[in-house]
Amino acid sequence: MKLPVFLMVSVSLIATGCTVTPKPLPPEAHASFGKERLALATANQEPISDRVDLYEAMARALKYNLDTKVEVMQAALKLREADLVSYSALPKIVAGAGYAGRSEADPTEASTRDDSIVTADLTSSWNILDFGLSYVRAKQATDEVLVQDEMKRRMVNKVIEDVRTAYWRAVSYQRLVGRMRALEGRVARALKDTRNLSSNGETSPLVALTYERELIEVKREVELLEGELLVAKTQLSALMNVKPGTEFTLEVPKRRDTQLKISYTSQEMFNIAATNRPEMREISYRLRINEREVDAALLDLLPGINLYAGPNYDSNDYIATNDWVSWGAKVSFNLMKLATLPAVNKKIEAEKQMLDTRSLSVAMAVMTQVHISRARYAHLKHSYSTAAALSNVSHRILTQVRTETDAQKTSEQMLIREEMNALLADAKLDMAYADLQNAYANIYASLGIDPFPQTLRTTQPVKEMAGELRDMWLERGELKTDLVAAK
Repeated sequence: MKLPVFLMVSVSLIATGCTVTPKPLPPEAHASFGKERLALATANQEPISDRVDLYEAMARALKYNLDTKVEVMQAALKLREADLVSYSALPKIVAGAGYAGRSEADPTEASTRDDSIVTADLTSSWNILDFGLSYVRAKQATDEVLVQDEMKRRMVNKVIEDVRTAYWRAVSYQRLVGRMRALEGRVARALKDTRNLSSNGETSPLVALTYERELIEVKREVELLEGELLVAKTQLSALMNVKPGTEFTLEVPKRRDTQLKISYTSQEMFNIAATNRPEMREISYRLRINEREVDAALLDLLPGINLYAGPNYDSNDYIATNDWVSWGAKVSFNLMKLATLPAVNKKIEAEKQMLDTRSLSVAMAVMTQVHISRARYAHLKHSYSTAAALSNVSHRILTQVRTETDAQKTSEQMLIREEMNALLADAKLDMAYADLQNAYANIYASLGIDPFPQTLRTTQPVKEMAGELRDMWLERGELKTDLVAAK
């Protein structure tokens, strides 16, 4: 077999042998991985040892919420990537070694090398152009770190808002569930009694049916509200990264008003939001990254100057010196980059225009959100006052009906109906209060103000974190609440 043919066959066999086919993991590997992840998802967390109040819920969300942890890890990854980019500016030091042999030379011919030789070299090289580009890329990488930090801030704000809403809804359910369960049996008995009275002819069928409809309608409204509140505790558990089904009790504080300590005009609030919102800051950093892309394009166009130096060794006995030091410089220039420069500049300019337009869109959205958050908070304060008034009058009616029932001036059915109306009014009051609390937090989120103190560290115990969060929110105008047992 001729040598070229032999080489071609050998290469073909090697290439065929190196072909890689997909090999899925077996089902037991997936099952083992999933089981391990489920166990680790809630591992190494401080157990809940007491009633959970709003600030402990916030602390646990900041410390253990996995969505927040992902953003923190993303920021750490960006920082490591920025460190890695900075190393590309350093000189390259390359060590090389080799061996070469050949078939025995014709003894009648002169030779300039041994049949087998060993070579070695250690070369240090530094490309000035690469150094400049690496510096620019490192600056862009640090801006990417800052972008990721803003994305983390946005996630944390969203989580804290969700915690506040879920907490107050879960408190509402905990406060009302006992009354709901107690009334369920009484309503069932009242409906049965009403149907018996109608069937026995002791009351008009129309009166009995009308009363039955009223009871069912009120019961349906209570059940609809219960459905909304029922999942709140599960949502709160997820935000705190507590395993679903874990039993814990919430503190049930009295409802208190909130007082925003924000005395700015609308324009001042717009300016605060434009300065602090993560979305605005992100675009600012991306614009700076784009500006540095212009510098990178110009540096990439310049001729590359490569400086090198290093010791060398060659075992060939036919050369006068077997070890020496070499140095020099090389200049290279890719002429094709001149042709691509206009297209690169157009791409950079197009991206700048896109970011400029996006910044205007975000600025408009920020102003709208600030305005809506203020209007929503004011509206929900009125709604809460109305719901409080409805709850108050419902309880006054219930007190009157209960007195008349005791004096046998009205029926047990009417008492049950008014008890359900009072329960429904209380549930709506709690829902209004939860919405008000969410709107209160949303004011600060719309301004881009962090929902935690700058001194807070997730390495602190949960109780310490909760204390710092409580102090900060009380300072912002959230009135201290007196804790009372659930009814």
